[in-house]
Amino acid sequence: MEKIRNSGLLKLICYILIPIITASLVLSIAYIGVKDEYLKDGEESYKTSDEFAYSYLSYIITTTNYISQNELDIDDGMSSRYNNVDNNIFYSSRFNYDNNSVTDYIKYIIINNENGKIYTNMQSKDYNLDIENMKNNQNYWIYTQNNGIETDIEKINKDNAKYMELPYDGIETLKKYSIYSYIDLSGFKYSNAYSFQMMVINLFKGRENLAEILIPVDIILLCVIASYLIWAVGHTNKKDGIMLNSLDKFPYELLVFISFTIFGICIMLVEAIMYYTSISKELLYSLIELAYIGSYISLLVLTVSTIKRLKAREFIHSFLIYKIYRRIKNKIKKETDKILDRSDSQTKLIIFYIGFVIISSILGLTFFTGISFLLLLALWIFTLYKLLEYNKNLNKIKNTLHEIYIGNNNVRLDENSLRGTLKELAIYVNDISNGFSNAVSESLKSERLKTELITNVSHDIKTPLTSIINYVDLLKEADIKDEKAKDYIKVLEQKSQRLKKLIDDLVEASKASSGNVKLNIENINLNELLKQVTGEFEDRLNEKNINIDLELPKENVNIKADNRYLYRIIENLFSNVCKYAMESTRVYIKLIDNSKQIYLEIKNISKEKLNISPDELMQRFVRGDKSRYTEGSGLGLSIARSLAELQNIKFNIEIDGDLFKAILIWNK
Repeated sequence: MEKIRNSGLLKLICYILIPIITASLVLSIAYIGVKDEYLKDGEESYKTSDEFAYSYLSYIITTTNYISQNELDIDDGMSSRYNNVDNNIFYSSRFNYDNNSVTDYIKYIIINNENGKIYTNMQSKDYNLDIENMKNNQNYWIYTQNNGIETDIEKINKDNAKYMELPYDGIETLKKYSIYSYIDLSGFKYSNAYSFQMMVINLFKGRENLAEILIPVDIILLCVIASYLIWAVGHTNKKDGIMLNSLDKFPYELLVFISFTIFGICIMLVEAIMYYTSISKELLYSLIELAYIGSYISLLVLTVSTIKRLKAREFIHSFLIYKIYRRIKNKIKKETDKILDRSDSQTKLIIFYIGFVIISSILGLTFFTGISFLLLLALWIFTLYKLLEYNKNLNKIKNTLHEIYIGNNNVRLDENSLRGTLKELAIYVNDISNGFSNAVSESLKSERLKTELITNVSHDIKTPLTSIINYVDLLKEADIKDEKAKDYIKVLEQKSQRLKKLIDDLVEASKASSGNVKLNIENINLNELLKQVTGEFEDRLNEKNINIDLELPKENVNIKADNRYLYRIIENLFSNVCKYAMESTRVYIKLIDNSKQIYLEIKNISKEKLNISPDELMQRFVRGDKSRYTEGSGLGLSIARSLAELQNIKFNIEIDGDLFKAILIWNK
């Protein structure tokens, strides 16, 4: 089913079939409508039809009425419709154009029986001869007045004509005129009803029963194709869901206007060709087909885009007026929010209250009386009082929450002084405050116990460890001949010193994380401090063939910090470089001083894969090498971060593949 729905070829076939099936359906219905009347006698059947009688009589009476009303203007030479040929003959070259009538090919001679003046649209030297020809030729019709009472209509079905309301409404105007006229159906342009009907008859000639079969088949096919397209339009193999192109995002009103403009131009172009030009039937049909295709494509594009917008739920959003409305609304909301954001809650309430007063005033003035004004004034005063009282209680809750937010968990709200929703909020705030107080107390107690445990255990371990170190020093001074024993003493010395360093780091980390550190804040020249640390680690880095790329500002960068602990932070970072950086690489140290902040970046390439997140790496006892073969304790970064936080220094690390970057940030 997905392949069928997403098939572009199948959709294209459906688009091509729609105009073909539609044309077949229209022509079939037209044939069914005219076949019984015109199939046998053709032109003669048309001449006796209601349609012909109505068109013929309407035109004759309308023309005669015009002549009767404008004879004075014609005599004075003032009418633009008729030209004076001689004293008694007036000629008009104008015709009425009506797509559903025969009037544009009626030739007439209208004679005023009182003065003998002739009005015609026929150019002839002998009008008497033309009248005789009309009387003798079976293709001519004569409409005469006998004493202004009865009419004689030859070759027109009087049973049909007498029911024509329009012609007989103006019959009294014909009393003083004799009317001679004829019509040549074979000379019609393609714009009249007869030509179209004969075209349909000829199209189905020899296939009289085909139309009855085509009508239900065409209707079923159109329903099936329409159902499929409604289901499938917008779906492609390229993307799930409805795919909208640039045309579907074009403003919908403009798309409707363009589509109907193209449609209208195509229709008017065909009508103009049919009315005002005489061209071959083949060329006319070709132009009609092109106009039909053009109008179909314009409507198809509009219909498909409409379906896609509806299915994607973007129909309303695609209107240009909606986009303008949204932009204006967002602009107003943005400006309103700016005003409201800068105002406290009491100011906002006053603004809303003023709006309430204005609206209620407009409504009150509509039904203004003295009593209604007093009631309205009382309502304003009462509403303002309640709003201010509500705002006052709301501010109490807001201020209490602010105190809890900044760490003061001992504040409480008087729940009994509030009512409704505000009382519930006060209960919740008090419960939150109690919970925070208990949580903070428990956290402080737990942290204190951990610090005391670490301090006590470290002290208990340091006492025997100091004895071990002292005895190792004594053994080193003793005259021991056995080389293996000397090696053992060296291992004891290394391990005892490492254990001593680990205990010192553990105690320092515990103090730093608990804030149990006394800071001595002073001005420090960061340029000189970096040069000092770089110089101290230069030999250790050279042993591993690690070059130092130190980039410092020309001017000294001074900061306020504890010199000892800041040195410890930078020392830990350099120590990490010595332990974990890849040999024969560079370490980049860059100090940046801008208008707002000072940045210190230390970058190096790790010799081990850093398959670890920055947050995890800064935890205690976590090291860059998971094998733990290096001499580090895993506390260096944790100590550095804790000491940095104590001095209001932002400490971040970033990992990008094997690139390790440590960043220290000072706010000015």
